Amino acid sequence: MARLALKTVTRTQGNNQAVKDATVTPRDYTFDFEEVPVLVQAFRRMVRQLEFDVCEMAFTTYLCAKAHGKRFTALPIFLVRGFHHGAIVFNTNSGIRTPKDLEGQRVGVNRGYTVTTGVWARGILSDEHGVDLSKVTWAPDGDEHVAEYRPPPNVVPSESGKDVAEMVSSGELVAAVGLEVDHPHVVPMIPDPAQAAVTALRQRGLYPINHLVVVKDELLETHPNLAEDVFAAFAESKNRYVTRLREGAIAEPNATDRLYQRVMEVTGKDPLPYGIAPNRPVIELLIDHAVTQGILDRRPEVHELFAEGTHDLKA
Repeated sequence: MARLALKTVTRTQGNNQAVKDATVTPRDYTFDFEEVPVLVQAFRRMVRQLEFDVCEMAFTTYLCAKAHGKRFTALPIFLVRGFHHGAIVFNTNSGIRTPKDLEGQRVGVNRGYTVTTGVWARGILSDEHGVDLSKVTWAPDGDEHVAEYRPPPNVVPSESGKDVAEMVSSGELVAAVGLEVDHPHVVPMIPDPAQAAVTALRQRGLYPINHLVVVKDELLETHPNLAEDVFAAFAESKNRYVTRLREGAIAEPNATDRLYQRVMEVTGKDPLPYGIAPNRPVIELLIDHAVTQGILDRRPEVHELFAEGTHDLKA
């Protein structure tokens, strides 16, 4: 009997390479990959039209979607991780000198308020620099993937058609979160963000998750082994990639490869652990930030977020 083909979207990168080229496949299913050049558009299509069977998705987009009853559930496959100390930039002519100075100011947000990078960056401002996020007016320049979401009152969208990068460069906004701005007077809010990120990793284990994988509930309900099978394929693909990283077998490592190599140097561990158990502290922290920042009205239990059959899986 032919195996069920799963309409799937995920970026092509080291840890996904073996599933993308079909070197690794699920035992009872196949991946029918669709390429979406701008990946965030796939997130939106999944949230609004349930367009895919299996889809990579930003973590806080998923948290928000799940809270609004969207019919898909995550697998603990954490495809993308990174550091966000450099995601906060400010205009040096604005009079701002320290992160606390952002209180009482209007700060731009790249795309939507629920974008995961922005959530992590605001968490850094709060946790490491004592910024009262409720005293900042956040000005996103795009709408949210989850159309039903209503932000807190201190989130006031930018005027339609205005670009956040241009507003920070001109001084109309003192700072922004979630973007890089090529302007001589716009610099990172946190000095030496790369070193600050390594320090946070060493001192408090801060290693943010950005993306995971979701699957349609309809398929999870009708195919009880699907979640475990998909997890196993992505895990095997990831393990092959991590082995190559450890062995220095990537001839021309890109920025992502180098980031994961740096994490291995600092921690001595797999830089892309899959499964709930090895990631529970950072998952709990992201949920905390989502609640504090008004993205979630209630705090879900971690196990509620992931498909049955995957709660004890690790890779």
